[in-house]
Amino acid sequence: MRYRALTWDHPRGYNALAAAAAQLDEARDGLAIEWDKQPLEGFEAHPIADLCARYDLVVLDHPHVGEAVAAGSLQPLESLFRTDELTQLARDTIGPSLASYHYQGQHWALPLDAATQVMALRADLLDGSPPATWGEVRALRQPVALSLAGPHAALSFQSIATAFADPPAEANPERFVSEAVGPRVLDLMADLAARTPASVKHLNPIGLLSHMAADDDVALCPLVYGYVNYAAPGAGRAITFADAPRAEAGGRPGSTLGGTGIGISTRAEVTPKLLDHLRWLMSPQAQEEFIPACDGQPSRRSAWHSDLVNARWGGFYRDTAETIERAFVRPRHDGAIAFQTAASALIRDGLEEGRPHRVILDALQSAYSMSRTPGTER
Repeated sequence: MRYRALTWDHPRGYNALAAAAAQLDEARDGLAIEWDKQPLEGFEAHPIADLCARYDLVVLDHPHVGEAVAAGSLQPLESLFRTDELTQLARDTIGPSLASYHYQGQHWALPLDAATQVMALRADLLDGSPPATWGEVRALRQPVALSLAGPHAALSFQSIATAFADPPAEANPERFVSEAVGPRVLDLMADLAARTPASVKHLNPIGLLSHMAADDDVALCPLVYGYVNYAAPGAGRAITFADAPRAEAGGRPGSTLGGTGIGISTRAEVTPKLLDHLRWLMSPQAQEEFIPACDGQPSRRSAWHSDLVNARWGGFYRDTAETIERAFVRPRHDGAIAFQTAASALIRDGLEEGRPHRVILDALQSAYSMSRTPGTER
């Protein structure tokens, strides 16, 4: 049986999957997988239902789940794997990486890759230890950059709100952020956005980290999706990664979960051989050895605490593990991706143009309310 599959165009998203597929022999294993790739932004712009109509396996981010379920595009894991397998996977997976794919009572993707927003810094450009709180970030004299391009203005907003003890839409699914916390978040973002060098304002996390590794005009980015490849790069300076900032010492590191999962489309004819291959990708051997060796970023907790993995990658995993364990899970309702895009533009443009915080927050709430059908899950 041959399967078509789609992932994102980055060594972290492609190399391990392609290498695992290359080990398969259709005559011997009864299975072959051909992995295509597209830019990460393509998943934001391209309807997930169309991708699932063309591919058997699709690597997706959890905010796409509501849209995919509404379109009937994915097969629930509960129909393919035993209950005890999913229970064990939940125990083994770091943070909410599996839980983020749970929607309307079922799971819709296997957590292949774990990531969240963390702090990235050039240790050689900072005086002393990395800042632990947002107050300490704000007090830095060295150049600081805020990640605002694409969807990341909304993601950074949600992370800071989480640090300030108001995870968006969590206490009340109808309300995006409280009137008490929203202005505090925008005040902090406005300050840091004004200090962000023009050279990085329009860069996505990969571009921002690449810039930090090559140039000296950004000493710290307080929130950016962690890419282990930059902790021990083949070229350029190594980036040090640390837990996301907290509102106060000992508080929750505010971060918005990322990572990717493997969804199985409804067009796929699922065989036991395919399920065995997917089980292997989730196994200790693959997650602790094969995937890290192939530029991937594993989702298994044991890999994040492995001495060997951390020694190879400059302590990236252990130094950011608390942040991912406590990461915020974004809204996943049908319409969440469109809202994320709109929210980012509202925040980014509002900060750039100096709009009153109240105007930005009212527009955010309006866009959030319009994106949801009353009574739907977050």
